Amino acid sequence: MWRRAALTLVIAAAVTVVAPLGAAAAPVEDDGAGCPAPALPDAGALPSITKLPDPFRRLDGTRIGSAADWRCQRNETRRLAEKFVYGEKPGRPSSVSGTVSGSSITVNVSHNGRSSSFSAGVELPSGTGPFPAVVVLGGFGADTGTIKAAGAAVIKYDPYAVGKEGTGRAGKQGAFYSIYGSTSSTGLLAAWAWGVSRIIDVLEQSGGSILRADATGVTGCSRFGKGAFVTGAFDQRIALTMPIESGSAGVPIFRGIPGEGAQSLSSAYGEQPWLGDAFGSFTSSPARLPVDTHSAIAMIAPRGLFIMDNPHIANLGPKSASVAALAGAEVYKALGAGENITYWSDVQDGSHCANRPEWREPLQRTIQKFLLKTGSHGGAMRISSRAAGNLVEWRDWTTPVLGSAPSSPVLSSSVPSSSGPSSSPGPSSPSGSCSTTYTQGQQWSDRFNLTVTVTGSSTWIVTASAAAPQRFQNSWNANVTLSNGNTVLGARPNGSGNTFGFTVMHGGNWSWPQISCRVA
Repeated sequence: MWRRAALTLVIAAAVTVVAPLGAAAAPVEDDGAGCPAPALPDAGALPSITKLPDPFRRLDGTRIGSAADWRCQRNETRRLAEKFVYGEKPGRPSSVSGTVSGSSITVNVSHNGRSSSFSAGVELPSGTGPFPAVVVLGGFGADTGTIKAAGAAVIKYDPYAVGKEGTGRAGKQGAFYSIYGSTSSTGLLAAWAWGVSRIIDVLEQSGGSILRADATGVTGCSRFGKGAFVTGAFDQRIALTMPIESGSAGVPIFRGIPGEGAQSLSSAYGEQPWLGDAFGSFTSSPARLPVDTHSAIAMIAPRGLFIMDNPHIANLGPKSASVAALAGAEVYKALGAGENITYWSDVQDGSHCANRPEWREPLQRTIQKFLLKTGSHGGAMRISSRAAGNLVEWRDWTTPVLGSAPSSPVLSSSVPSSSGPSSSPGPSSPSGSCSTTYTQGQQWSDRFNLTVTVTGSSTWIVTASAAAPQRFQNSWNANVTLSNGNTVLGARPNGSGNTFGFTVMHGGNWSWPQISCRVA
């Protein structure tokens, strides 16, 4: 795994600020205040759930039915994730003070008679501020040149100053543990997230003359991708979360890792105290967890999320990461925000944490949309066929309509397929692959239409798998066969071109089928 040395920072022309407890902020770090707090189950009482837990089901077993219910549902999810996965991420301490300049940020924290401090560097883009900013964990995340070209500043945050690696679980070190104790059961990822939240506290009180506190993103790669993911989940002031190749303990679903050959949960838990101490009880039995990483994605919804992944390194668990993204996207769609999530593993370069050309344009457009509010970039699921998970295999719950009408996200999917043996060999495209994009068409109370466009080959086979209790019905512009009780649809060209469609009888589940393409 990758490391970065601590950053040396210089303070110049700084704005000094003090953030007292209770200072007003909109949005807030956590909007769950005032929600009911039912007792959480004990670890020994947790049942085994082989599929992903239902993100819409309350602790009392009922399901939420409106968008207004989501605030407290998210709060329950947060409490479960803290107790069993990451450890507690405390809220704002009693005193936070600091400085903001065009080159650095300092943070000073006091709480219950203890104090600590840390700092971060700042790189401004060209132009006139105030600027939105992206916090880059460890100096190792999304391409900083692209970030600044999009019009956002870069905050160079050293997570090790807040939670140091290389320590035992009983002797944790860093600014977080100086406040909450070296034996705190909170893991490094939540501690790193706490540090970013304290930076935002200082930005909020700075007056916004240099950096805007209401337009903050976060990114990181590898272990810092894990940290960026958790940071975005636990602070609702973060408008855009961009984890890259985060691997085990990051985006990939815990339940999928044992079957994928990725870094094992016990290895990730033991390599560094990234996860909370309580997670040690689940490394060999992740099915007992009442949440999974799709739950963390749900905590980010409906805010901006751009997950970048690498399908060429199995140890990172990219297949399990795609399942997490697909499952989390169901929450985005239920909230009418399907266009706010992107997962992109369709890349050629297999190097770990490379700056990839495939990500450059969507990265810039995503930053402009969520931080500068100047674009309308739609979400996408660009999942490489090298590591394409199937959500149908991992869920037994349906996606509700949280509102007066079904959500219609501008969410497309492109799953390039690598060439290989086929039961019906035939000509292929020069690349030996095909890809699909699909959009939702007309919808009725009991069904909706999907239109699929295939590119890359004229001799394609498209397979669509419905999510229970859905069934396929009707099709056009393709030779279609239905199987498994009309839950699996196979389509081939019939001379009408490369665009075809079909009807989905949703049965109360408005999520989109999983669609893949291969060359015949």
